[in-house]
Amino acid sequence: MSKTFDVIVIGAGPGGYIAAIRAAQLGFSVACIDEWKNAAGGPAPGGTCTNVGCIPSKALLQSSEHYEHASHHFADHGIGLEKLSIDVAKMLKRKDTVVKQNNDGILYLFKKNKVSFFHGRGSFVKSVDGGWEIAVAGAANETLVGKQVVVATGSNARALPGVAFDEERILSNDGALRVGAVPKTLGLVGSGVIGLEMGSVWRRLGAEVTVLEALPTFLGAVDEQIAKEAHKAFTKQGLKIELGVKVGGVKSTQAGVTIEYSDAKGGAKTLEVDKLIVSIGRVPNTTGLNAEAVGLKLDERGAIVVDAECRTNLPGVWAVGDVVRGPMLAHKAEEEGVAVAERIAGQHGHVDFNTIPWVIYTSPEIAWVGETEQQLKARGAAYKAGTFPFLANGRARALGDTTGMVKFLADAKTDEILGVHIVGPMASELIAEAVVAMEFKASSEDIARICHAHPSLSEATKEAALAVDKRTLNF
Repeated sequence: MSKTFDVIVIGAGPGGYIAAIRAAQLGFSVACIDEWKNAAGGPAPGGTCTNVGCIPSKALLQSSEHYEHASHHFADHGIGLEKLSIDVAKMLKRKDTVVKQNNDGILYLFKKNKVSFFHGRGSFVKSVDGGWEIAVAGAANETLVGKQVVVATGSNARALPGVAFDEERILSNDGALRVGAVPKTLGLVGSGVIGLEMGSVWRRLGAEVTVLEALPTFLGAVDEQIAKEAHKAFTKQGLKIELGVKVGGVKSTQAGVTIEYSDAKGGAKTLEVDKLIVSIGRVPNTTGLNAEAVGLKLDERGAIVVDAECRTNLPGVWAVGDVVRGPMLAHKAEEEGVAVAERIAGQHGHVDFNTIPWVIYTSPEIAWVGETEQQLKARGAAYKAGTFPFLANGRARALGDTTGMVKFLADAKTDEILGVHIVGPMASELIAEAVVAMEFKASSEDIARICHAHPSLSEATKEAALAVDKRTLNF
């Protein structure tokens, strides 16, 4: 006997579990299906983000940052250490604890909001009267019927052609989070977010890290001025970054990994490393969904085709997050999940892609919202720019971290903020003010006129806004 629900969500990552909770808040009977397992085989909701992405990477970044501060910066504060060591096993155990806390938190939220959770792989079976039959393959197989179905199955790491992940020497984000000892040498193919963050972790702990990037520019999606500042900082820290390379053969042996490649000038080179992290993007995860059986339309990348409101070509079937178009960001998935639940309820869910923030949690952090200067130039927009360095910020000096700047881009005529770009301490937190400002169509003058606490890093945001009108007060 199948169980019937108003809404069935397939996937309990950021898009899925948030969609399920919001739908339950709106009065629907809701089921959420997810197959992630913890080490004991139990449920581990939260998707890639919680299990092998955002959350564990931040835990390791925090641990490695503490180590780097102890190694290089404590002495400046008068703090002496006789002997410094790193217990990688303990660091990984702490990371696993943080992950489990998040897994358990989601299960608690399901219980609190009366969402029925099913542990297993969800797939379409067929269209039935009043909805869709969904199979759950797990420890206990189930058949569910949903009047509405939300697909939130996320994405998987993209491998190099012909080079499979073994998660021992050739690593995806998953394997990069489970390296049991600090490698002497580490290679990164791709200077994407995941690669740079994991490269930063192991570089801080003592690894010699080399980044091989195919594009001729570093962090091509980032504002060029900000990317150059980040490149300078990373190089100074010891990251070796090669741009415009073409990777050829990759050979893995017990001794390590050998990468043959040509540099930007076409010269043949070889890199030998203990471990190799491949960070060349992600692909939508529709494997096992049985999309073809019900005629669910996919594009050439394997993503589910949706309209502007996340509707698929099937009635009553929606899709959100990494499995559809748009940026593969956890918070974008969450916003789509909320919006879809509200649309199912007849409300007007809203997601503005122009005000979705981006963050790279390296040190310095990089964060931005809106258009870059190169994008404005490409579309022929008339704009004004203002920058302010953290070097001139009192709180940054007190922190001992004055790398980077805040940059504002505003319409030349109306002064509306078109983009804000930050490289520097706590950029991930500072960007929120810019998101709010852009959502409310604020001008740079609006931010320049708001009182910011002193001393605070946020004063750099105010000063960059003042710089748009060439009237900074502290630089």
